[in-house]
Amino acid sequence: MEHLKKINMSSREISDAKSGITSRKEYKFRDPVVRNVVDKFVSRSDVGYDKYGRTLDDERTGGFKDLAGYLNDIQEELMDAVLYIQAAREELDTKHEPPLAYSFDEKEI
Repeated sequence: MEHLKKINMSSREISDAKSGITSRKEYKFRDPVVRNVVDKFVSRSDVGYDKYGRTLDDERTGGFKDLAGYLNDIQEELMDAVLYIQAAREELDTKHEPPLAYSFDEKEI
């Protein structure tokens, strides 16, 4: 494992080296929005790997979590998403911003 001590080696590079991955496919994006979303997925995967020390595939194939565990995680994440939506709506309300549908003057039509 001495070869893994390269300065500034990312968790992704360390994981790849441990798994014997020597190269990755590179994608060219015509849409920067799609590229930004993919970058966020990769970054999120790195955060999870740093936190748990395994990938989702490791978790699944290693028996760390079963289908019920995944369904529970999905439910909790969706519940959090509903809370974030509500907090965002309340933030809009506190700024007294008119709804987008009513943000124009009828004379402008």
